[in-house]
Amino acid sequence: MPDNQQNINIKISDEVLKGQYANMMMITHTQEEFVLDFMNVLPPQGIVVSRVITSPGHIKRIIAALAENLKRYEGQFGTVKEASAPAQEIGFRTEG
Repeated sequence: MPDNQQNINIKISDEVLKGQYANMMMITHTQEEFVLDFMNVLPPQGIVVSRVITSPGHIKRIIAALAENLKRYEGQFGTVKEASAPAQEIGFRTEG
């Protein structure tokens, strides 16, 4: 490892470790950031289970990492069929 690199220990809470199921994602953006809302939708309703906010530079790296991992997955398990888009309009409402 080059001298300018260091190991970073990452902690993860038990709550985050178990993960959240999402079957839909919505992406919005401003000039400064991208917002990825991961949702679990079971008509007639759904809930945002996680929101990730990141910079445009990091979103490019995320897209490249996802593309590379999908390529590896399909090389091992075969082509993945794209899921169809939802047939109904999805809207947000806040609790409160």
